[in-house]
Amino acid sequence: MDIPSVKDKVSTEEWKLRVDLAACYRLVALYGWSDLVFTHISVRIPGPEHHFLINPYGLMFDEITASSLVKVDQQCNKLLDSPFPVNPAGFNIHSCIHDGRPDVGCVLHTHTRAGVAVSAQKCGLLPISQQSTFVIPELAYHDYEGVALREDEKPRLQADLGNKTFLMLRNHGLLVVGSTVAEAFLSMYNFENACRIQLDAQAGGELVQINPKIMEMRERLKDNPQQMQQEMMRIYREEKVNPMGGCFPIMIQIPVFIALYWVLLASVEMRNAPWLGWITDLSSP
Repeated sequence: MDIPSVKDKVSTEEWKLRVDLAACYRLVALYGWSDLVFTHISVRIPGPEHHFLINPYGLMFDEITASSLVKVDQQCNKLLDSPFPVNPAGFNIHSCIHDGRPDVGCVLHTHTRAGVAVSAQKCGLLPISQQSTFVIPELAYHDYEGVALREDEKPRLQADLGNKTFLMLRNHGLLVVGSTVAEAFLSMYNFENACRIQLDAQAGGELVQINPKIMEMRERLKDNPQQMQQEMMRIYREEKVNPMGGCFPIMIQIPVFIALYWVLLASVEMRNAPWLGWITDLSSP
């Protein structure tokens, strides 16, 4: 497909966002999270104009490039000449989230099999895996109201998300927000894996949930991984409990705690890492 480059027609900042967003679409396809053409990832272009980038409707996610992304306003009107159509109905959820959360740079929404399956479970996401501990403290839920086309649903979407990072759309799918594309992708990676692990675990024997005190501590100290590690060890020493629910002996627990600490620290530092620069082929249309 011959797609003319728009690199000379946009700012350097916008071009970088285009490359990052195109890379994210490719990664979503690579990881099997896409639903043909029926979900979206949107990015806010910095500035007071409330402009956004969204996928060209009709292209598969693994076909999307930096130059094929469509620049739109908050009503999904095209702002830069493009041969590709856009899907205003699909942008409804995204425009609502961007409008209610000025701090959000990227909104990533999926309809994966695991995500929809867990969203249909009354219990929601269970605290049964390390991955779930990254998600649950920042998780909100929104009840299904049909295909999200109505304007009157937007205030409820905004209220349900609040200041959280993860939103489980009941009977529908998963949604995450991030200040950057990389941050949103990492959040969805953890969200999706937590759902897959839950379904796999439920197909086996009786579930072992993570100690509630660990979950409470995780929520309270989510922005302080160093103190979190210290608190984990204090809980173990003082209460002689197994934070992993009795599954692992002490010689395995200690390395797990250390690994958890470094994963948390890396997730914070990764927000500023130029992690997508290696995908150079996306820079040309």
